[in-house]
Amino acid sequence: MTLNGDKEEVLRGIVHVLKEGQKDTFQKIIGELTPYETASYYRSLPRKRRILFLEWLSMEQLVSLLKHLTRNEQLRVLQKIGHVRSTELLGVLKSDDLAYLLSDLPSKEVERLIAQMKDEEKKSIRKKMKYPKRSAGRAMISQYVWVHESYTVEKTINKLKNFKEFADYLNYVYVIDDQKRLSGVASYRDLLLSEPTEEITDVMTTDIVKVHETTKQSDVAKMIGQHDFLSMPVVNDDDILVGIITADDVLDIVMREANEDIEMLLASGKEIDFHTKPITAAFKRLPWLVLLLFIGLVSGSIISKFEATLEAVVALAFFMPMIAGMTGNTGTQSLAVVVRGLVTEELTMKKTLRLIFRELLVGITLGIICGAIISVIAYIWQDSFTLGLVVGASLVITLIIGTLAGTIIPLVLNKFKVDPAIASGPLITTINDILSLLIYFGIATMFISKLM
Repeated sequence: MTLNGDKEEVLRGIVHVLKEGQKDTFQKIIGELTPYETASYYRSLPRKRRILFLEWLSMEQLVSLLKHLTRNEQLRVLQKIGHVRSTELLGVLKSDDLAYLLSDLPSKEVERLIAQMKDEEKKSIRKKMKYPKRSAGRAMISQYVWVHESYTVEKTINKLKNFKEFADYLNYVYVIDDQKRLSGVASYRDLLLSEPTEEITDVMTTDIVKVHETTKQSDVAKMIGQHDFLSMPVVNDDDILVGIITADDVLDIVMREANEDIEMLLASGKEIDFHTKPITAAFKRLPWLVLLLFIGLVSGSIISKFEATLEAVVALAFFMPMIAGMTGNTGTQSLAVVVRGLVTEELTMKKTLRLIFRELLVGITLGIICGAIISVIAYIWQDSFTLGLVVGASLVITLIIGTLAGTIIPLVLNKFKVDPAIASGPLITTINDILSLLIYFGIATMFISKLM
């Protein structure tokens, strides 16, 4: 079967061969798909067809499929394929992929899943799970080649040839001393351009860029991006080489963190996608919304405090949604800029102050422009110069405060080692709503005599 139709047609073809029990045709279809496409079609299948779909996949195809599924989807796959096959699957997964899969599970559930694995594999998994979440230790792999300082270039190349199964990871060879401490790194290029009789110590680079096993994965991603490395060595407290992290693994880390940050920025909860059940999605979002509901009641109490002002000048109500909305939006924009910047920049006090000052200028510029526009509109609409002045001045001040709030809150959280994405868009918006109403009605009350 040649896949020359659109996605819906291919999906109908997969459903048909599953229904008719045509395993050979199924394998031909899967053979023409990329792992990403296979995962996409698996998600789109009716639930009753998924078990047979997984049953007909080879172990190699299952491993590739798992890489393109979310953690919750991966766990559901393990449940569907049965205990025996899931144990086999866990045994062939890369250690970093396995650590990601098991990272949020209770220890009892982890032990149940790895119960039938070999003792050596179980020991390796337990050791990896002891590392902090999102640390280099959780993401590193053990498929690397090391040589002793006493090796020649020829002997090093011969050893590399014996580890051809590590071909995907053989970008560098790592040199260690008698205490197994990392003392140098040599690339393939270094080896190829050197004489076979040369000592590896004469070829290797001793100015090593390395990371500690407890270094945050996001920091590892920054370092690999800054130095354009294909992989980076991971060492322990004694400078002993314990693993490596590859650029491919870093890309996976960046993608996962970006998705999680977006979810937290929107307060939508982790692991919610197109295939999440409505009840599950609702309850994941509910805690945030309940919290924001109670915070939002403060806005209502503020309006009630200025009831007399509102009754005296009803036209003030026309501009309330605009003031609150504009302030919330500018705060969320600043928040997005800061969260994105924290991923790529190492903040110092000087950089922090420069960022705050820049956002202050941004807030002033936005405030003056938008404030002037709304002042003219309010004056023409309501035929009141004072009302235009009140609305315009309120918008200037609230946009400045909203921009600073969206900048400072994530910076403070980052300072206290809290993920700044937790300062989600809805939270910033709600706080800015409260501040904007206080400022708006405060200024209006000051000019109440001239507004009436």
